[in-house]
Amino acid sequence: MNIRAMSARIAGVDEAGRGPLAGPVAVAAVILDPAHPIDGLADSKQLSEKRRGQLFPLIIERALAYGIVCVEAAEIDRINILQATLLGMTRALERLAVPPTLALIDGNRLPKSLPCSARAIVGGDASEPAISAASILAKVTRDRILVEYDARWPGYGFAQHKGYPSPAHLAALQRLGPCPEHRRSFAPVREACLRHG
Repeated sequence: MNIRAMSARIAGVDEAGRGPLAGPVAVAAVILDPAHPIDGLADSKQLSEKRRGQLFPLIIERALAYGIVCVEAAEIDRINILQATLLGMTRALERLAVPPTLALIDGNRLPKSLPCSARAIVGGDASEPAISAASILAKVTRDRILVEYDARWPGYGFAQHKGYPSPAHLAALQRLGPCPEHRRSFAPVREACLRHG
């Protein structure tokens, strides 16, 4: 296999939503196609919501392969957020239609069982285009889910804070108690559960 073909099968992996009190953690894996480059890839946190929304369909269209998975709040509560994130990384890589030869994973931890070799890269979402692409897919997917939650469970402000522990979210949690999508293993939700029974 030539060098270009090898490089074409490097998957970037990143997640969105480790810190929120509600909703899933979303994880994406992306193998970019060197023949179809995408301008403007960057860490999703450094891009505006509008720009992420513009890049999302380009990544879907031009990538050699992509996989997006969500690990729901109930599973996060059962195995903890770190293990849920690592499990999501494995599932996202397994979902790729093209098997990767190497996975570049944002952060400093690697899942134990992966379908290919892997390397952890701290700050990889800012330095590796494939990880940047994965961060955008994960972030946009998760944000869209939280907007849907806002319609299903009004009053929490999910469309604004996306489940993160903002003052408005914490106040709503105290006032309303948790909804089914809150992570009960996270301290503010656990305390609200005790308060509301």
